[in-house]
Amino acid sequence: MSPVRRMRAHLPLLAWLVLVWMLLWGTRSWANLLSGLLVATLLMTVLPLPPVEGGNRLRPIALLGFLGRFALDLVTSAGQVAWQALRPGPPRCGAIVRVPLRTDSELLLTMVAEAVSLVPGSLVVDLDREQSVLSVHLLYVRDLDDVAQQKAHVLDVEERLARAFGSAADLAALDRDAERSRP
Repeated sequence: MSPVRRMRAHLPLLAWLVLVWMLLWGTRSWANLLSGLLVATLLMTVLPLPPVEGGNRLRPIALLGFLGRFALDLVTSAGQVAWQALRPGPPRCGAIVRVPLRTDSELLLTMVAEAVSLVPGSLVVDLDREQSVLSVHLLYVRDLDDVAQQKAHVLDVEERLARAFGSAADLAALDRDAERSRP
């Protein structure tokens, strides 16, 4: 990566660090801005982060679709977890399932793992980066059909995130998988 592209890729981090610096000081002044730039540059030089590879894009309409469905998932699963905790009878069976993802972007893999873990009733217990496989603990499963449905839900989260943030290669991987699964 050229120095100009590297600098352009790190500008959002630099701006974020300067903003945090100014918020910590509590006042907006030229001295805080300049000292924040100095401290942020020093931090980014001494503790460099690896570059985020890929041509990731933000697609606002797909992002709104993801956020809407994510909010619905949060409310629905919170109700299901509450019912499982309060209902009479013995506890139900859980499961740990492996879900092979279709994209291989580290950023998307992380985002999918976070989104799945944030929804009550599911938790990512392992993430195999080389094979792009998530191992997910499901709080409650009824039968094998329910396991298949919940695995499909994880793939749906992956697809919605890829449509909102993914690169052209990520979208192509989703399309190849869709073509393979057609009858």
